[in-house]
Amino acid sequence: MADCILEQLKSQPTWLLLLFSLGSFSLLKLSISFLNWAYVNFLRPAKNLKKYGSWAVITGPTDGIGKSFAFQLARKGLNLVLVGRNPSKLEGVSGAIKSKFGAIQIKTVVVDFSGELEDGVSRIKAAIEGLDVGLLINNVGVSYPYARFFHEVDEKLLNDLIKVNVVGTTKVTQAVLPGMVERKKGAIVNIGSGAAIVIPSDPLYSVYAATKALLILLAVDLLHFGVKIEINESETELQLIQYIDQFSRCLYVEYKKSGIDVQCQVPLYVATKMASIRRSSFFVPSADGYARAALRWIGYEPRCTPYWPHTLLWAVANSVPESAIDAWRLKFCLAIRKRGQLKDSRKEE
Repeated sequence: MADCILEQLKSQPTWLLLLFSLGSFSLLKLSISFLNWAYVNFLRPAKNLKKYGSWAVITGPTDGIGKSFAFQLARKGLNLVLVGRNPSKLEGVSGAIKSKFGAIQIKTVVVDFSGELEDGVSRIKAAIEGLDVGLLINNVGVSYPYARFFHEVDEKLLNDLIKVNVVGTTKVTQAVLPGMVERKKGAIVNIGSGAAIVIPSDPLYSVYAATKALLILLAVDLLHFGVKIEINESETELQLIQYIDQFSRCLYVEYKKSGIDVQCQVPLYVATKMASIRRSSFFVPSADGYARAALRWIGYEPRCTPYWPHTLLWAVANSVPESAIDAWRLKFCLAIRKRGQLKDSRKEE
């Protein structure tokens, strides 16, 4: 039978054989991609995070994804250094974790990432001195109170977005990384955003999306040497390169041979206060649901979308014309802006 099929193929014109070969190759490639997707999302075992070290540092641990990371890591038996700006919230989260996982050691460090960052980073360094810190979760971030056009973003919000979302991540990584290099093991997870990578644009959230993905390369180089530079609005919009994602990828390559895994996680919508979403759903996980999925990916790819339904949305976004997604996002964000303005007007009354 095989000989018969072979003879039939030989009798076909060359162009048809070429199309058949291309189709078979495409089908094989698609099948391999699907099998790999199924394996990494459902079958691949999670790494033992305690092998990186007995302590984890988490920024922004008092709400949302950061808080869920703290509980999930405590469940895994890791001691925690919680870094946030609100002392009472830090103590509240610390107490809740200790009451549930009594054997876990917890340190809290008060740092206002929009304030005097140098002093805050010094406190982090002092807190982790002598600790076997094996994991860093760079989760801290701020967004707009609600959607708004770029010209409506005030100077303080603009500065906070850049300082917290970009400079904070860089400085905390710089503080924690030397200990990992010395011990030759560790993992760094930077929480990015689908607004920066998955969707082509995020209208009315332009600076948030940019600070989650972009910064002037010169700024990064100078920050490494402790030199501060000022970034104006036009530079933020026009002279930027991909940052959080690129920063993670470069560190992944730089430190892989040193036993340190660096990863940028790219979630889409998660039901948190920052996203202004109260209820979870199939495509919008709770913070706990996302954190559980996220832990399974630590130590693998340099960029990932841990919650598997988000990968389906990513596939749809890649197959739909960008103009259609842009139009949908603009309409969606304009509705958020309208609700936010109405809420503000009620407060003024």
